[in-house]
Amino acid sequence: MRGMTVKAQFPSEQSQSGDFVRQEDAFRNWVRADGSSEYPAAAGRYHLYVSPACPWAHRTIIVRKLKRLESAIGMTIVDPVRDERGWQFPQPDPINGWAFLSEAYFATDPAYRERVTVPVLWDTQRRRIVSNSDDDVMRMFECEFDAFGDAGLDLYPAQRRGDIDALNGVLYETVNNGVYRAGFATSQAAYEKAAYRLFETLDAMEERLETQRYLFGSKPLESDWRFFVTLVRFDAVYYGHFKCNLRRIVDYPNLYGYLRDLYQIGGVAETVNFDHIKRHYYYTHDDINPTRIVPVGPLQDLGAPHGRERLG
Repeated sequence: MRGMTVKAQFPSEQSQSGDFVRQEDAFRNWVRADGSSEYPAAAGRYHLYVSPACPWAHRTIIVRKLKRLESAIGMTIVDPVRDERGWQFPQPDPINGWAFLSEAYFATDPAYRERVTVPVLWDTQRRRIVSNSDDDVMRMFECEFDAFGDAGLDLYPAQRRGDIDALNGVLYETVNNGVYRAGFATSQAAYEKAAYRLFETLDAMEERLETQRYLFGSKPLESDWRFFVTLVRFDAVYYGHFKCNLRRIVDYPNLYGYLRDLYQIGGVAETVNFDHIKRHYYYTHDDINPTRIVPVGPLQDLGAPHGRERLG
């Protein structure tokens, strides 16, 4: 309404036109298997800080699980409810004794003043953040730790990298970040632009998955897991909380079957924590949900048969 003051979830990441403009990742160093960086691949040296509520962190949890890196890379989970102090630990962090994840950022850069995000890959030897980029951490887990995990699983095959990167770009812009651009918009025009672009891509992916089991054929690759973390949250959070309500994922026969198919791959279901997901979004985003009431639904049976084996 005219004259109303609109509160933004992250004011420093809001444009004058009402668009949500996500901040850049602050730390983007790389672990290298060949020892060519100051962060050589090693078992037991690196530690992953995550929230299962966050889709960006969830990607890294999934790849760590699928690549069987649990014994090589430790992991600590933060509390799902974040306040003005940022992500906090339910008990003192077992690696460094921290109360808040912000302490990792200040240890790395005492002048850091931007928003504290997950995931964080921490170097226990140099005592600093290697990376807070989910894209980079995923890729490192996929490609640089084969000596310590399942080298036979290739989520980023050389012959498909150009196609994967191109599709990742579309999915990020319109789906992964698209739901946030809709949910955090502070103008009607910014919201509608993001919401319609989101459903254009979902419709296109529904069509793509009509004739193939996964995004690139018979095996799930990196893009599938980047897509999965948004799909699995969609009906529970993004449909209502972020007003992405043209359609639910259960209304798409192929996308819903595909979601169940990925969820049922060994180890994946245990990475999905709907309690953390719903409490984080509905309780933390008090500008969108000021009552902080967490909904009881939706009811989804992600373990139900999906029938996508017929696609090979």
